[in-house]
Amino acid sequence: MTSQVITDEEGFDIFQHFFCICRHVSARPAGKRCMVVSSNGITISRLRNGTILHRFPSALPNGSKKGLSGPASSYSILDCIFHEPDETYYIVDMICWRGYSLYDCTAEFRFFWVNSKLTETSAGDPPSTYHRYRFSVVPMYESTLEGLQAAYSGSTPYVKDGLLFYNKHAHFQAGITPLTLVWKDNTCSQYLIDTDSEGQVPTEQHVVLELQEDGKLVTSDDPPIAFGSLDNEFIQKSNLRPGNLLRFSVRDESVKLVDGKMEIGQLQLAGKLNRSRTFADSHSKVLFQYAARHAPLRIEDLVAAVQSNSMEIESTDVEMQG
Repeated sequence: MTSQVITDEEGFDIFQHFFCICRHVSARPAGKRCMVVSSNGITISRLRNGTILHRFPSALPNGSKKGLSGPASSYSILDCIFHEPDETYYIVDMICWRGYSLYDCTAEFRFFWVNSKLTETSAGDPPSTYHRYRFSVVPMYESTLEGLQAAYSGSTPYVKDGLLFYNKHAHFQAGITPLTLVWKDNTCSQYLIDTDSEGQVPTEQHVVLELQEDGKLVTSDDPPIAFGSLDNEFIQKSNLRPGNLLRFSVRDESVKLVDGKMEIGQLQLAGKLNRSRTFADSHSKVLFQYAARHAPLRIEDLVAAVQSNSMEIESTDVEMQG
């Protein structure tokens, strides 16, 4: 998921364009993003680095030994966020249901499907012997002024971590995609600015980049974007290898924004990450964090983008009628 927050003016233009094709917005739950697979009488959730989060029985199709139906190997895959305070898996997307793939279906259809299919099971019921964790669908709203307000200010059973915007025509795509945007501020997220290992906001922005064979330090984008490089002598002395994820601090005076892209003049190595993380920051995340510290996109800017889009649609309708 990509956070395309740049500056007030540039961010407004991005969201105004996105609202022209976006039709869904939701309040994203805070928690651990994971893939949940139910098959052969067991349910397994895995974090983005592949580590198993939970192995448990569930009321999802073929998710427990009780009530197996159809081929035992028939599986379902859900894109979820595990919210620890209420031990609930909040479903943000559906990839497969009873062996029926939804990869090539639009987001609009997938949201309809997950809501209709989940009600056919008891996966939303409180935990029981054959159903360790409850599943719940994240409420989705039309990206109108009313929908934006409901997602931003409405009450939820979970702690919010920003707003999630979907292009209704988008197919499911793993990794970074411009068809899904994340936006947050201090009101709807406790985690607006990244913190260090002790939970404190560092004085300087930190970025995580991947070391490549040629010494370049790149983002997780496809194609990757290089923010700097290390010479071979330093790499050897520091016992670094291609593929290592490295954390760097960035001084404000070394940053330039050129045509919506970020250029960093100097990177200061802050340390090597452990194996719990498997990918570098995306360019948009680095840009988001920089903007959050200097010129964050406000909820008023999103409201203005929605209103502007609504006026354009109304104007188009009048012209067509005329």
